[in-house]
Amino acid sequence: MNKQFEVLKRSRELVLKRIEGLTTGQLHTIPEGFNNNIAWNVAHLVVTQQLLHYKLSGLNCLAPDELIEEYRKGTFPTKEFTEEEFEEVKELLLGLPDTLQEDFEAGIFTEYEEYETSTGFVIDSIESAIAFNNLHEGMHLGIIMTLTKLV
Repeated sequence: MNKQFEVLKRSRELVLKRIEGLTTGQLHTIPEGFNNNIAWNVAHLVVTQQLLHYKLSGLNCLAPDELIEEYRKGTFPTKEFTEEEFEEVKELLLGLPDTLQEDFEAGIFTEYEEYETSTGFVIDSIESAIAFNNLHEGMHLGIIMTLTKLV
């Protein structure tokens, strides 16, 4: 599992490196043909990881409920983050993978509610949730990379 955690951490470092130096306006721009922006994608990564790993394991999520409601699957940007709010999201993005690894190693993930993703992949354990989340993160990294070229 160490490689899975390494992939998650590296993916998030790449996201942060890619968006470094962008203005608040650029982070919230929705280019023509897209239905979301860079800021939404970053927050969505935080939220999805929490839902797939903690909520489906019957545990409390470590991200604020409001963030989860506004950036979960099926949502669209409805407001803009302030610079301070987005810094908090970036801190969650960077810090939560370490917490996940610590919690996994401590053995807190003892149950898992089976979940079929929109891609048809069935997640049935914390291990498969971590693997699937890495695929999800890679997809959104690609979207973020495209969006940074358009803003």
